[in-house]
Amino acid sequence: MLLDIFSSFDEQNFTLFSKIPLIWLMGSLPLYYIQSTFWISFSRWYALVIKLKSFMITQASRTKGSDIGGFNNIIISIFLMLVISNLLGLSPYVFSTTSHLVFSFVFGLPLWLTLVLSGLFFNPKAMISHFLPSGAPSALNPFLVLVETVSINVRPITLSIRLTANMSAGHIILGLIGAYLSTGIFFYSSVIIFILTLVEIFYFIFEVGVSMIQAYIFSLLITLYSDDHPN
Repeated sequence: MLLDIFSSFDEQNFTLFSKIPLIWLMGSLPLYYIQSTFWISFSRWYALVIKLKSFMITQASRTKGSDIGGFNNIIISIFLMLVISNLLGLSPYVFSTTSHLVFSFVFGLPLWLTLVLSGLFFNPKAMISHFLPSGAPSALNPFLVLVETVSINVRPITLSIRLTANMSAGHIILGLIGAYLSTGIFFYSSVIIFILTLVEIFYFIFEVGVSMIQAYIFSLLITLYSDDHPN
């Protein structure tokens, strides 16, 4: 039993699943399913994976990232890994890795930095031109360059905080409702217990949707950042 609602963010509280095995598992499954056509026959599970792959490929093809070699595979892998991570974090006695900023930052910073550095390497003039919007008044040029510089540099921070904050808030609220429900069994009436149970069930279903949406938003923002890449 957890000591408090914040103890769900401590991997030492879990004995069934620890942090390191889950990270290895979630890191290998997306790579396994992306190229699974070579060793897996067609099935219903494979059809589901194909739908997820085609969905993310459609989203990535709308941006300039589709012209970057291997970019689609990276986005699909990140999307599938975050979906698995978020859903496993809702399971009992499973450590939620996506609720920690360091986990999200490890994905957000390298992907953003890779796009920036590769753009500066292949076409530095086109990459630097993004710091000044076209058609801006000359008097505002220094201010606009400063604003665009700050806007571009905070992208990995906002990308990571968005995922961590949404997943952390969901786990805290689920822990609060579960704590009231577990203690209210001995003190509250059956009507209140029934209401709390319904609230817990519906909010858990809501968190399942949030887990998939946040994985999609994280992957979609990376594809949108690729529009600034001078292919």
